Amino acid sequence: MKASVVKRMMPPNNESVSQLSDEFGISEPTLYNWRKEARLAGNPTPGDGKVSEQWSSEDKFLVVMETYAMNSAELAEYCRKKGLYKEQIEAWRDSCLHANSHESSQSKQLNKELKEEKKRGKTLEKDLRKKEKALAEAAALLLLRKKVQAIWGDQEDE
Repeated sequence: MKASVVKRMMPPNNESVSQLSDEFGISEPTLYNWRKEARLAGNPTPGDGKVSEQWSSEDKFLVVMETYAMNSAELAEYCRKKGLYKEQIEAWRDSCLHANSHESSQSKQLNKELKEEKKRGKTLEKDLRKKEKALAEAAALLLLRKKVQAIWGDQEDE
């Protein structure tokens, strides 16, 4: 029974866990555990009622791994059995093969941007320190002016 329920979670049926739980009277956590075990065994088992284009990248990757060494006749049979199209699997394979090709250029770009931001931050901190010193000097001069006026009186009247 477990195998038949898990099979119904797999493509092409791709029935949701809640639907199977209602039909068979098996608790949803048990079905989720069965689905998890099937995934760990390497079977793509979405079991969420989604069409193949809405599958998670993990499920698509499992299909690519499962079909990578198949010839065209085996692949066609697999596609019929799982309710998939050969073009879908080829597109997923291309995505998997090129997944890390942009990573190095992206990391270089991010490092460049990080350096620029650090440089900008240092410049801003330097400007802030200058302004703080100027403000402290102006405050000191104001304080001295008030003390001079208090001691000698107002010199502007004379």
